[in-house]
Amino acid sequence: MAVLRERDALREANKRLEHLVAELNQAVHGKRSEKLSEDERQLAFEDLETAVAEVETQQDAQAATGPTPRRAARRNRGNLPKDLPRIERVIEPDSLDCPCGCGEMHRIGEDRTERLDIIPAQLRVIVTVRPKYACRACAEGVTQAPAPAHLIEGGLPTEGTIAHVLVSKFSDHLPLYRQSQTLARSGIDIHRSTLADWVGTAAFHLGPVVDRLAEHLKGSGKLFMDETTAPVLDPSRAGQNAEQILQGFDGILQLDGYSGYNRLTRPSRKGGAPVTVAHCWAHARRKLKEVFDRDGSEIAAEGLRRIAELYRIEGEIRGMGPGQRLSARQTRTAPLVTGFGEWLQSQRRRISLKSRLGEKLAYIHRQWDGLQTFLHDGRVEIDANAVENLIRPIALTRKNALFAGHDEGGRALGRIASLIATAKINGVEPFAYLKATLEVIAAGHPASQLDELLPWNFSTSS
Repeated sequence: MAVLRERDALREANKRLEHLVAELNQAVHGKRSEKLSEDERQLAFEDLETAVAEVETQQDAQAATGPTPRRAARRNRGNLPKDLPRIERVIEPDSLDCPCGCGEMHRIGEDRTERLDIIPAQLRVIVTVRPKYACRACAEGVTQAPAPAHLIEGGLPTEGTIAHVLVSKFSDHLPLYRQSQTLARSGIDIHRSTLADWVGTAAFHLGPVVDRLAEHLKGSGKLFMDETTAPVLDPSRAGQNAEQILQGFDGILQLDGYSGYNRLTRPSRKGGAPVTVAHCWAHARRKLKEVFDRDGSEIAAEGLRRIAELYRIEGEIRGMGPGQRLSARQTRTAPLVTGFGEWLQSQRRRISLKSRLGEKLAYIHRQWDGLQTFLHDGRVEIDANAVENLIRPIALTRKNALFAGHDEGGRALGRIASLIATAKINGVEPFAYLKATLEVIAAGHPASQLDELLPWNFSTSS
């Protein structure tokens, strides 16, 4: 049965790979590419190449018989510049005693490998030296330390180099082709496609960590959720995507007013019980602010004043425990919210639904139940600003990268950006975390201990 499952998995991977290669050919030769700028074409290629590398890594992992399969590099096996500093690490065998008992072995040679290592603002070459020892008295006793494990066997990059590329692309918003140009200025000729190969390999190996991260999130009692567009070939914000992502989550979902999440509140919801929605007062305020800025509406100004009172109380109780916040909200905030609701319905009866102000008031009315959730649970925030601030860097990546190029590129972005953002929230430096994590994965970290690799469990000594 295991052989059949492996066969089916390989067939599925091959099918996906063929589809990706066909789309890469379309991007190169099809009419669509004629409409793209040079930057857009470069980004389309790097995301497709990243996806191909991830599928190839998956195929090798499924086909290999070893416990920790790693794919050898397929591109760019050129020499590294001689003027780069070399740091030699000599790995000696555990014992130099000849197994036949003849005495101590003597050195007869060595194997040397060079890989490109990157630390911020510094390039260097890591030279791994593995001396060979043999017995003078017999021909049988040759010993040498085993070669250390690498994420990309036979390739140029250390795990630190791969981590640097990931952080530069997904945290510092620097596309791969621009990273290639930066390396070229230091005499390092590494094509964008090679960098994409590294990203795809890392995305595959980090996938189980991200899946475990999602399991932890869905086990909590409250989640924020927000989305930002990343232009890809087949974009979608459909509600079924949120439903799939949140399978198994039954708590409070804090979000803006996007209607795609409505299906999660229905009794017919798939993957769990109906969720409780907490809508965002900042979005309600934003709607009224748009009208006030344009028309100077006195009604909009009154609505903004009333909402400001809610935020004033929230400012006073910020940092308190859930119980204290709940008590303050029920005694001080709830009457203000009731008054706002009465004012809202009064104004809706006076204002045409087709007017700009009428549309904004109708929006707040549609969210009214969710806007009151924070009154009944001290864990809930008054708005979703916290998560909006966290996903704002994705907009910077979108601005600098022009577009994601492909859904597969979006998947890699989602995985790696999730780990980077989670590291930042927990006060962990993303480069240090990714470097250490990729190193232990390359060394064969057991899948049963994935919790050790989650960002909040990371420390420089772990």
